[in-house]
Amino acid sequence: MNTKSFLFCLAALLIPRLLWAEVKLPALFTDNMVFQQQAACAVWGWAKAGSTITVAPSWGKQKYTTKADAAGKWKLKVTTPQAGGPYQLTISDGKPVTLKNVLVGEVWLCTGQSNMEMPMKGFKGQPILNANEAILKSSNPNIRLYNVPRNSRTEPKDNSKPFVWKVAEPEAVSNFSATGYYFGRLLNELLHVPVGLINCSYGGSTIEAWMNAETLRQFAGVTIPLKTDSIKEVNRTPTTLYNGMLHPVVGYGIRGVIWYQGESNYEHPDEYPARLAALVKEWRTEWSMGDFPFYYAQIAPYNYAQLPPYNKGGKFNSAFLRDAQRKAESQMPNAAMAVLLDVGEENSIHPMRKELGGTRLALLALAKTYGLKGFGATSPAYESLEVKDGAVAVKFKDAPNGLSSFGLELTGFEVAGTDQKFYPAKAAINGSVITVSSEAVKAPVAVRYAFQDFTRATLFSNEDLPVSSFRTDDWAQ
Repeated sequence: MNTKSFLFCLAALLIPRLLWAEVKLPALFTDNMVFQQQAACAVWGWAKAGSTITVAPSWGKQKYTTKADAAGKWKLKVTTPQAGGPYQLTISDGKPVTLKNVLVGEVWLCTGQSNMEMPMKGFKGQPILNANEAILKSSNPNIRLYNVPRNSRTEPKDNSKPFVWKVAEPEAVSNFSATGYYFGRLLNELLHVPVGLINCSYGGSTIEAWMNAETLRQFAGVTIPLKTDSIKEVNRTPTTLYNGMLHPVVGYGIRGVIWYQGESNYEHPDEYPARLAALVKEWRTEWSMGDFPFYYAQIAPYNYAQLPPYNKGGKFNSAFLRDAQRKAESQMPNAAMAVLLDVGEENSIHPMRKELGGTRLALLALAKTYGLKGFGATSPAYESLEVKDGAVAVKFKDAPNGLSSFGLELTGFEVAGTDQKFYPAKAAINGSVITVSSEAVKAPVAVRYAFQDFTRATLFSNEDLPVSSFRTDDWAQ
């Protein structure tokens, strides 16, 4: 090698590589991605400090420009059209990067713990009912799937571990959230637009793991890890899943969120409503997209006493957590709960009938977000009670066609007097009212329904949507 060539090679090694680097995009921006339709959608990344970034979507003639800051970060928003595609998106700081096969449609974030994470293929020894046929028939170029890889961190990360958007087909669908997939499949079928689903969930996670430090400081007793702390419980340490998984996708254009979580908080039901409301407020603030829809699944009945530390009775009865979820709904605007009282399994915390959960979340979205009419979407909910002649008349809202047991014996009702002792009760349906009584309670003052760890639903709307377990009292136990 002559001297000139040697000096050139040496210079190449010494000059920062960033001078040649292509603009870098977050892991979430890949071929096959979906943008939320008719929205101002954020696009961001990294480049050489001070460089000009141009973003050019093929759906129009407009180009968008911005400059990278001193740290090399840049962000801008592009205006998306009505649903359609495929398109291309070209991002350039002088050397273009082009994303291909991009769609514009409806984008939903699917998040929570294992019952959201549980893939269509199921967990080992824990199947999803009828999933194999659904997987076989799943090929659909207008459904796109993205899994945020598991990552627990003590400080917020700008980027997640790598993954790529995948077009729905058997292999991709088998490894995607069953609840999320069934939700998105029904939206795609009825709205006739592309649907993008982002699965950001972690089995066994607590709600506190999905919240940021600022939000959690308002709650006494929550220990927020320091940057240098080790993470002893990767899915239960406050802030860590927000930091490693959610923060990297915050701001991506979405229509709304579906949430399936609560099993890991069942031991502390009194805290849950305020924390869920705080999480929703936090996420909406960080996304800066207004009060986007937030639809969540009520945890299903299960015998929690099987789990260490094998707690029984009192507030360890997970019906208190289901009741906390029920009460939380009124604390959050543009939010609704899908009742899953009829899908629980006594010995499996992961119900196999995931299609029901995904469908009921989709019904809420189709009715409340997209304005479709003519079908039932909301489960009847306890409204009020009236005591007369030793019996209690329990009135329900959201039951325009009345209530039904669909031929089942109406069980699960209990009544109590002022001594706060509950006894099994007889129940009868009269339109949207249930009359409840027990010979053991001559002067009833409170009613509970399906208020056990594991129970089976017997009360439904005429549209086959189960009534949630509920209590009319606010007693400590």
